[in-house]
Amino acid sequence: MNYPDYRPRRMRRTENLRRMIRETRLAPDDFVYPLFVVPGTGVQKPISSLPGLFNFSVDKAVEEASRAADLGIPAVILFGIPEHKDAVGSEAWKDSGVVQKAIRAIKKARPQLIVMADACFCEYTDHGHCGVLHEGALDNDASLENLARAVVSYAKAGVDVVAPSGMLDGFVTACRESLDEQDFDQVAIMAYSAKYASGYYGPFREAVDSAPQEGDRRGHQMDPGNVAEALRECSMDVAEGADIIMVKPALAYLDVIRAVSDEINMPVAAYNVSGEYAMIEAAAERGWIDRDRVVMETLLGIRRAGADIIISYHAPLACKLLQKQR
Repeated sequence: MNYPDYRPRRMRRTENLRRMIRETRLAPDDFVYPLFVVPGTGVQKPISSLPGLFNFSVDKAVEEASRAADLGIPAVILFGIPEHKDAVGSEAWKDSGVVQKAIRAIKKARPQLIVMADACFCEYTDHGHCGVLHEGALDNDASLENLARAVVSYAKAGVDVVAPSGMLDGFVTACRESLDEQDFDQVAIMAYSAKYASGYYGPFREAVDSAPQEGDRRGHQMDPGNVAEALRECSMDVAEGADIIMVKPALAYLDVIRAVSDEINMPVAAYNVSGEYAMIEAAAERGWIDRDRVVMETLLGIRRAGADIIISYHAPLACKLLQKQR
């Protein structure tokens, strides 16, 4: 297959030819849309570092989830910002918590929409770390006990998928055992299996007010230089009962997504995180890039790397652009 007998440009000549031989495709089915839920009613508070995104009260979150469903997005993932924070993040497992209320309200309004709940404590603790602190260090096993309480609370509210995100040792086992003991064996687990200690999370931490008061999370999130460790972490989570494994962030870790996808025969999610969203929006606002093209190219790259599921703040925009391409 050499020139001049083979001319690859023949199949790039028109849009329909390019469409016909396209190897990787995007569809609304690929996306999960994150929502930030806060106390109150009628709240739609802009997030300054995430242009176009908001903190929503439950009623507004239902409206936003419905708009996502109308675009064909099959799932939303909820992050809660409680009214009160304490040292152990006890608001996370209260039946009257904002996430629990949002789960019930969204499932009532849109029963077919998949509702996922992030299960972590950084938004709920007054120190900003992902669990219980003991002498200034994260107490892994004490944090697991509270994680078990939280996922059962979400399950009671009607959640479809819990997503433990703290990168605690044994976190999937703690979730699976607690759910099964309470007869919630139908609730799936999407594990943040390879979550890196990343600088890309900055805008998210503003959105949920979760920056650590002291120190950082490098003691429990992964070192950015490691790939083999990601495979070990993902394999452990599958063995513990994870239904979906995740790599986070996405863009700087496309090689990790590919390695995990090639090695592990399970659904792989990738989180197109807040910093990745913010960079595109900032550059587009300055006229440096074509936002729509870069959004679609970015999401296609994540999909091409091997992600089956993409969690993205750009999901609604991507769905609208896909509709235009039809």
